[in-house]
Amino acid sequence: MFEAIAFYLFSAVTITMFTITVMSKNALYSMSALAAGMVMISGFFFLLDADFLGVVQIIVYTGAVMALYAFGMMFFNTTREVKENVRAPMLVFLLSGMSALLLVVAFVAPIVSDHIEAIYPVVEGVENPQAVGIVLFTKYLVPFEVAAVMLLVAMIAGIILAGKKMDESLTLKIDADEEFQNRGSK
Repeated sequence: MFEAIAFYLFSAVTITMFTITVMSKNALYSMSALAAGMVMISGFFFLLDADFLGVVQIIVYTGAVMALYAFGMMFFNTTREVKENVRAPMLVFLLSGMSALLLVVAFVAPIVSDHIEAIYPVVEGVENPQAVGIVLFTKYLVPFEVAAVMLLVAMIAGIILAGKKMDESLTLKIDADEEFQNRGSK
């Protein structure tokens, strides 16, 4: 009974938060609702006794949304409302409907099918983080390491590119300041 009440509560709040995310014209409201929706999704993992995934959901995804929130506050005029210019609303509606239908079919197909069985059944006496670790560091060790290397390369490339752009913009700003000062002294 408790699980059913919690499920419906998390469902209602999650749908509400993501609706606010999509429908709000204020970027700060959208990002705040997105962060709250991500926290609510972790509640589903806790209800399913997937504590590890619930904590990862909060730390990784909600943390990423909060970083997005910080960048949004720093770089955009968040007090201004966003006005969209949709040139083909029927096309947008049609593509959205087709995407929603495809998503429903993808989620319903495994439930309806009788031929699906787990490759790795649950090991008795092993807690959730241990089971994730066993699968991650046995079958998925190579993809895990490749993903780590790719993330490292992306991080280093981002730092290098940001450093180059900062040098260029700083040089342009210094040149513009010197030109302004030279005009003022003449």
